[in-house]
Amino acid sequence: MTNKKYSLGIVGGGIVGLACAYELQKKHPNLNLIVFEKEKELAFHQTGRNSGVIHSGLYYKNGSLKASNCVEGRKLLVNFAKENNIKYDICGKLVIATNKEEVKRLEELKINGEKNGLKGLKILNKSEFQKIEPYLDGLYALWVPQTGIIDYKGVTKKFAQKIRQINSNSKIQTNCEVLNYNNPNVKTTKGDYKIDHLIFCGGLFSDRLARKDALDLDMQIVGFRGDYFRLTESAMHKVKNLIYPVPNPEFPFLGVHFTRMFNGDIECGPNAVFTFKREGYTKTDFNFKDTLQALSFIGTWKLFINHWKFGVNEYRRAFSKYLFLKETKKMIPTLNMGDIVQQRSGVRAMALSKSGKVIDDFLIVKSSKNIHVLNAPSPAATACLSIAKKIMLDASDYFKI
Repeated sequence: MTNKKYSLGIVGGGIVGLACAYELQKKHPNLNLIVFEKEKELAFHQTGRNSGVIHSGLYYKNGSLKASNCVEGRKLLVNFAKENNIKYDICGKLVIATNKEEVKRLEELKINGEKNGLKGLKILNKSEFQKIEPYLDGLYALWVPQTGIIDYKGVTKKFAQKIRQINSNSKIQTNCEVLNYNNPNVKTTKGDYKIDHLIFCGGLFSDRLARKDALDLDMQIVGFRGDYFRLTESAMHKVKNLIYPVPNPEFPFLGVHFTRMFNGDIECGPNAVFTFKREGYTKTDFNFKDTLQALSFIGTWKLFINHWKFGVNEYRRAFSKYLFLKETKKMIPTLNMGDIVQQRSGVRAMALSKSGKVIDDFLIVKSSKNIHVLNAPSPAATACLSIAKKIMLDASDYFKI
């Protein structure tokens, strides 16, 4: 049984958790910190299962934490990648409008992006956007030059490496789940620790970890699974880089899109379906506690009632390759059934209020001794260093480090 002493603990080994640990260690080289990750490796869940896109800041409401942190975080992330020889590619993306209503929203997206500081946004006609993506079809497309791709799992591991280089006494503890805590006592699956303060970056379990800290929450995390397909080798030439649909403003998802990955694959997805297990990556995964908690929360039912048509359509598409293909053909009409192959899945932590509305912005709260990252959906990976710098400043002052 261990009983080790650390000044600071970070719970959660995803990219936000490791970015926080890195920024704090860089600012305070002598700080003795530990990162707890319950899985055998870092970035195992949301970080390692997203589409690897460096987001520009196009979509987010001007003045929101998402907007400011995405734009600033993107610059910090690219600089970090340059300094540490991490592969990335600012390849740009096209957002395609396939009907007149989407054309109107495309113009609004451009204005919003410009308010958020993006330069070089251009609305292209068909002949112009087909010079970039020859197989893309639609009315008009928005060119977003700031968007790119990166390996977020690789970035997370680099943060861990840098932490160890700065302070060899700090520790990245994998295969170690935090079971309970009452500062300074922290009980884990690998023994007990004495830790003065904790920063929680628990992703899909952020609400449960906060409630153990006696925080009174009027929200809850509900999981939504997203399934990805990839283009077969014979169809990969039909997509060069990144293609997105115009998002529906009523829903917190960006829709099925095409992404070039660093291994050369072209992925399309994801859909968005309620999952009966918070870390359930297959269609049949089930966890009684997760399901009961989600379905006994009034906000879940209000979300279902308000958006039942959307939910039904997403579920149908999750079990039908034909319907999934139909969605992709809106953008690339020449795709056929043999061009797409089931690839992988991820689960997004969606923060819901009791009213059934999605809490769309980042949400970070303090308890008496700890800091909780309650909600960090996309673009949190892009914004990780900007989020971490804010938390680092808060922690330095709040914890008197």
